[in-house]
Amino acid sequence: MRGVAVAAIALTSVMTMAACAKDSGGGNNSNTGSGAACEYATPPTAPATSNTSAANGDKVDGSALKVGLAYDIGGRGDASFNDSAAAGLDKALTDFGVKKENTRELSAAPNEDESAKQTRLRQLATEGFNPIIGVGFAYAESMKVVAPQFPNVKFGLVDSVVEGATNVTPLLFAEQEGSFLAGVIAAYQSKKCHVGFVGGVEIPLIQKFEAGYFQGAKAAAPKIQIEKKYITPAGDFTGFQDAPKGQEAAKGQIDKGADVIYQAAGASGKGVFSAAKQGGVLAIGVDSDQYNQATVADTKDVIVSSMLKRVDVAVYDFIKAVAKNDLTSLPKVFDLKVNGVGYATSGGKIDAKLQGILEGYKAQIIEGKIKVADKP
Repeated sequence: MRGVAVAAIALTSVMTMAACAKDSGGGNNSNTGSGAACEYATPPTAPATSNTSAANGDKVDGSALKVGLAYDIGGRGDASFNDSAAAGLDKALTDFGVKKENTRELSAAPNEDESAKQTRLRQLATEGFNPIIGVGFAYAESMKVVAPQFPNVKFGLVDSVVEGATNVTPLLFAEQEGSFLAGVIAAYQSKKCHVGFVGGVEIPLIQKFEAGYFQGAKAAAPKIQIEKKYITPAGDFTGFQDAPKGQEAAKGQIDKGADVIYQAAGASGKGVFSAAKQGGVLAIGVDSDQYNQATVADTKDVIVSSMLKRVDVAVYDFIKAVAKNDLTSLPKVFDLKVNGVGYATSGGKIDAKLQGILEGYKAQIIEGKIKVADKP
């Protein structure tokens, strides 16, 4: 089975949430909250059956593989993006017989020189690792150089495409679709109809999270107020590994009245959770099911949900496809339809009624009735 599946309660109908007092706001980035709960749009009806894919019971032998992972900034232990990739590797060890001693994990440093990434990939390839997975778009330029030097090595690249490199498989996601559901969650969990978004670095990839979140929140509650803040501008990737700045960004939004904060900020998200706990509000995690991450255990009580970007599924499926020598089995995009993105219910804050509403929106996205924008 793929990763840890997110449970979905299938309902034949959904009770419309009672409309509360109208809020007096409506604009983005407003300075004050109305203090009134949202007036909700009528949600779509949940499907009678779940869209979760059936488990694939293929027997796969990966015992001969040597798997290399080149992590993005933060590496294993970031409680987010990289940890999700690590979970996929760990599951491959269990399910496919990949030997621990035949794996290697290396991590990037903030704002490192491009040559460092090339050296990292070249080191793994020279030492016989195959496949090699670059965890993050930051490896795109390096793979453009290194992959042609090792034509017999199968490379996987999360979040980017290397044109013309036949031995590089892109592992892409519909982050905006999962973030749409995070926006719905935020709207229904907010007591003030005022929520926030904290991005790590203002780049197109993270703007996909922003775009989906805004669209989902407004679909659920058209007059909702939404704050947004990026920790660093494009080019400065320390925004993914600066918890104090994450905390500062979230505190600013809480001070303006936001009471649910969604973060897409890598390891900086730990600071967002700290600010939420100190401010007595809620937060939504990203990439991994962060409620269950040991490194943020002291703040998990404020994590209402996490937008699951199933990098674990992509890593696991890529390793499986290499073991089977069949890369054509991989989806072109890991979206809601293939459970490549989704939402977590750990912690018990997503009740049956809200889960039914989420499944209704999810079904409409999968069916194409709702088109989720990938740009703000």
